[in-house]
Amino acid sequence: MERRHLPSVDQFVAELGEWPLPRKAVVDVARTALDRARQGDEQDFAAAARIRLEGMVLDRLGPVINATGVLLHTNLGRAPLAPEAAEAAMAAAIGYSNLELDLRSGERGRRSGYLLDLLASLTGAESALVVNNNAGALVLVLAALASGREVIISRGELIEIGGSYRLPEVIAAGGAILREVGTTNRTRISDYLSAIAESTGCLLKVHPSNYRITGFAEEVTVRELGALSREHDLPLVFDSGSGLLDETTPWLGGPPPVWLGVEPGVRQSIRAGADLVLFSGDKLIGGPQAGVIVGRSKLLDRVRRHPMARALRIDGPTAAALTATIELYADGRGIEIPIWKMASTGYRDLELRLERLRVEAGVRASIEESASVLGAGSAPGSAIPSPVLIIEGDVARIFRSLLLGSPAVLARREAGRLILDLRAVPENDDPVLAQALGVACQ
Repeated sequence: MERRHLPSVDQFVAELGEWPLPRKAVVDVARTALDRARQGDEQDFAAAARIRLEGMVLDRLGPVINATGVLLHTNLGRAPLAPEAAEAAMAAAIGYSNLELDLRSGERGRRSGYLLDLLASLTGAESALVVNNNAGALVLVLAALASGREVIISRGELIEIGGSYRLPEVIAAGGAILREVGTTNRTRISDYLSAIAESTGCLLKVHPSNYRITGFAEEVTVRELGALSREHDLPLVFDSGSGLLDETTPWLGGPPPVWLGVEPGVRQSIRAGADLVLFSGDKLIGGPQAGVIVGRSKLLDRVRRHPMARALRIDGPTAAALTATIELYADGRGIEIPIWKMASTGYRDLELRLERLRVEAGVRASIEESASVLGAGSAPGSAIPSPVLIIEGDVARIFRSLLLGSPAVLARREAGRLILDLRAVPENDDPVLAQALGVACQ
């Protein structure tokens, strides 16, 4: 099209039709496409604009049905909130709250004081602090306790997890000096002992969140390190990772499930001698993204006074959601938290849902035995037995069609097969999933 025949911006926006985007976003895309056309870009400017708008729609935050069998899927936001937590967050977001107000005096109060007391009570700790995520918690603790000093850690615990999170870099970001001891597969208490010096700031133990070292391996326990830290008057910081509050899982009403593996409990870690225990709020806790620090009051006072603590603190809606989540544990209702409810759903219940899904979607598929995983570095190597639906047909086409649906559906591709696992799918989403599957398989 000749430049003099190009439409005006307003005319072009009208020709593009309705989009679930702000008008300004559509206008900016239209203007950019027209500018390029005027500069001699020979591609179809209308098609280019529509492709850009379609991409923006797909990039907007929106609901996704998680049919992967990964319960804490990092790309999907990890743990879904309990209804009570979501409602509490919304109430705090749309109005005012006593986030930092003492209702007895009308003066400034302790920020989220009730939540911190509840966390300390549930974990058997003296005190607690909550920041924006667990990586932030570790940086803050090291900055407050070991800036300019050495942090002693086993070489086998120098982890890297998703998003290029490398522990040596985190330690450096906290202003501390890394002092690694032992070897990749074997570290003894004598290795820590020989490394302790005047320059030592703390002992650090990190629970491997996404791998296991097996075979000819040895590690020092929290209890052993706790005794050593007390002997030398050094704080022991334990990054337990996923945030299993109690290894006995009393909220499940039975013995701890096998699929939890050797995930350490926060309560047991405090009892074993850890001075500070750090963990995520959005993994096995099943709450919003947060980093929780529990332990000795004297140490937490130092952490709380550090200037970085203010930069990392959580907002009101996050505090409200985490409070409501922790209250469910305190009430003995932890099984109602979605991550635990999904993980505990019976195999036969899932099998019956898959059979109904196959019939309602009208697709060619078979049901096979498989396994779901917790994900997000929780209980690596462990799996929860689950039935799955194996979809027949053009795997690549069906997978993409499910992703582009509304709502989007994320399935699992494995060995050239398309797999649907319902463990992380709320049962009331089954009809929506059946319709999406039926359309995708046409």
